[in-house]
Amino acid sequence: MTAERLAILAEGLFVDHHAKTAHGVIRYGQREVVAVVDSTQAGRKANDVVPFCDRPVPIVASIGEAAGMGANVLVVGVAPTGGRLDDAWQPALLEGIAHGMDLEAGLHSLLADDPELSDAARAKGVGLRDLRATPSDLDVPRQPGERRAGLRVVHTVGSDVVAGKKVAALELDRSARERGLSSAFVATGQTGVAISGWGIAVDHVISDYVAGAGERLVDEGSTRGELLFVEGQGAILHPAYSAVTLGLLHGCAPDAIVLTHIAGASSLRNYPSLAIPPLKELISLYEGLAAPIRPARVAAIAVNTSALDEDGARRSIASIEDSCDLVADDVVRFGAERLLDAVLAALGKSEAKPSGAQ
Repeated sequence: MTAERLAILAEGLFVDHHAKTAHGVIRYGQREVVAVVDSTQAGRKANDVVPFCDRPVPIVASIGEAAGMGANVLVVGVAPTGGRLDDAWQPALLEGIAHGMDLEAGLHSLLADDPELSDAARAKGVGLRDLRATPSDLDVPRQPGERRAGLRVVHTVGSDVVAGKKVAALELDRSARERGLSSAFVATGQTGVAISGWGIAVDHVISDYVAGAGERLVDEGSTRGELLFVEGQGAILHPAYSAVTLGLLHGCAPDAIVLTHIAGASSLRNYPSLAIPPLKELISLYEGLAAPIRPARVAAIAVNTSALDEDGARRSIASIEDSCDLVADDVVRFGAERLLDAVLAALGKSEAKPSGAQ
């Protein structure tokens, strides 16, 4: 089987937050990334333009250049608001097919449903991979909150969208595995699926079955590890995405919760008139919503300080710790060790270590 060599399509948007799929695949994925396609950043490398990215992936101006470098899969690296296929991408996708590349995307508009792409892919003999395509046999949960003894589930939730829920879960899982723990990351979104190679993009699931999808993911995750880090979706007070947040919270029924928050954020993304409440209130809300299914407390706070310098980041983290009386840290900037210690302590795990000072 030919090894996959990825080109990531992020034309004009690689430095934008909408390119989170591109950033996630480059930072955490196991597949080789040959190039990023973004003519506005051509000639640079990914680690030059994306904070905390340590992989020097070249950025090129065209699909043809990426193909010439050996790319055989073209990944749509952008997740626009609403998740729909942009008509402006069609020529690039068709060009990728013409160069013999498989296409991979995590959009609500499925590649396989596009007649032009499907016909071109069939004629060229390449594949179309839709990361948001979901199992056809999903249902409501069987036994919410019930699972075998010894399995522990940690769920990352957010004060807002794009707060770092996936990143926190990935970094905590990596830190746990480095300690020798039987840990697994559970992907619940298209980028997570692209990174890990398995999971369900729960925001593409019929709303009645989101909790059932969460339960199924925990079941499958239990074959991969004893400590599961389930990435969150949306935010409980975000009017666009709160439904999937609650369904996933009830479906995965966590034993502990990690709240993610963007340092200094005061209002919800896309809804500037809607304020983010004080974090202590938000913590109580998440714990209250989890309690009827399986009681879980917020064990720690993962703070996204990417917009701050290091001194500002440390001040923000210290302020959040003081106001919430919980361990807080930026898992990318300063590592996940202190948060993992807090999570293991909340779970009653003997592997916990003293957290130490920030």
